[in-house]
Amino acid sequence: MHIDSVTVDHSAAVGPINRRLFGAFVEHGGRSVYDGLYEPGHPLADDDGFRTDVLDLVRELGVTTVRYPGGNFVSGYRWEDGIGPRDKRPRRLELAWHSVETNQIGVDEFATWCRRAGVELMMAVNLGTRGIQEALDLLEYTNHPAGTTLSDQRVANGAATPHGVRMWCLGNEMDGPWQIGHLSADDYGKLAARTAAAMKMFDPGLELVACGSSWTGMPTFGDWERTVLEHSFEWVDYISCHAYYQERQQDLGSLLASSMDMQLFIDTAKATADHVRNKRRSKKTINISFDEWNIWYIDEHAGAERDPQAWPTAPRIIEDVYTVADAVTVGSLLITLLKNCDRVTSASLAQLVNVIAPIMTEPQGPSWRQTTFFPFATTARLARGTAYRPSITTTTYETERHGDADHIDSVITYAEEDAAGAVFLINRDQLNARTITVDLRAFAASTVTEAIVLADENHHAANTLADPERVAPRVLKAANVEDGRLTAVLPPVCWAAIAFH
Repeated sequence: MHIDSVTVDHSAAVGPINRRLFGAFVEHGGRSVYDGLYEPGHPLADDDGFRTDVLDLVRELGVTTVRYPGGNFVSGYRWEDGIGPRDKRPRRLELAWHSVETNQIGVDEFATWCRRAGVELMMAVNLGTRGIQEALDLLEYTNHPAGTTLSDQRVANGAATPHGVRMWCLGNEMDGPWQIGHLSADDYGKLAARTAAAMKMFDPGLELVACGSSWTGMPTFGDWERTVLEHSFEWVDYISCHAYYQERQQDLGSLLASSMDMQLFIDTAKATADHVRNKRRSKKTINISFDEWNIWYIDEHAGAERDPQAWPTAPRIIEDVYTVADAVTVGSLLITLLKNCDRVTSASLAQLVNVIAPIMTEPQGPSWRQTTFFPFATTARLARGTAYRPSITTTTYETERHGDADHIDSVITYAEEDAAGAVFLINRDQLNARTITVDLRAFAASTVTEAIVLADENHHAANTLADPERVAPRVLKAANVEDGRLTAVLPPVCWAAIAFH
């Protein structure tokens, strides 16, 4: 039995945990919206066609914000298509996902869904095929009370109260050649700066996100962020990061260590933003919006052939089925986000329903939780107050993609007003259970109030339509606190959460 130790004191505080860290992402692609959130003929649909079973699961997941409507989709989107009488809305060819967009759900309907789900709406504007004026028009439509043509149009469409969107993404993945309207860093930075300046003339309090790199493997990674921020620093509040991970060639060890790449991404974005700040001799801090992150089996989908003549509506695309190992990795990525919550103050799990998602649905049928649902929901529920980056003593193993990785990773959160905290842990060891000791004397820990673990002898077990409850968290036995020290035994390839008082 391997013995590892985790130690923390108040000097290890990272910062307060922003609830926006537990955001998600909904894009008009595949069955994310249609047959996912919205299925008017379903037995559990409400009067507006939204699936109430999905709404219940979204609330259980603990999502706080939802980024919408894309994603690659937004770079060809005309927001005006999705407002007004449904029978008059145009059907459009949607180039990003090679499908037909019916526009039956638009900004007003989605804002209604967000209110029912209890989440904050985070909007993206189209800077691929459109620009400043269209962004301003959408802003006026969503946020101005009344008395102008666009705001009165919203009122006439049934939304008397402004949607009050505070956080806006200035385009999506504009560094990517796959993006409609792809731009160089110089051209995008200038456009983002002009758009941001104009939007802040409407409301200086808006929080605006400039596109960062789409992943660390981009040839422009790092230099893109620098160039974009040199143009837009004065006007934007965030730089974005996007990252997806997958197991390749049965290399489970590298998948489990994916958070090392996420940490590199955060460190680079932070250092670049601070470099631009220092050049400007500014006191302003640019934070990070990690507004797309998840497991995505991109390699498997890359070879899929599309009929160029077929334009389906809401096709089944990128509906990955997630394993226990994927869920452990998601838990690890959440640990990394919490360890960086001083600068990563917004994040979006991509996506929410059906498309690379923690929630799955079947048309006219049930909904169910994927394995990745559990670490997200538990972390969103238990991670309160301040995050602490502990000192960890453990062994390492070699990975093909990330170098040497620690077998154990952890973050600790504590809410002083409730005298309640949580320890989040992963064990990347594929063969061995490991005994963990966590020194919590700094928090006067005396009682374990909850202890759960997600693990399975089959690291690739999954929940499916045929067996939707194959994988679920279980009680982590023998997790005890004595004299302020927590001990627990972690099985191989697991994620665990232990709450204490």
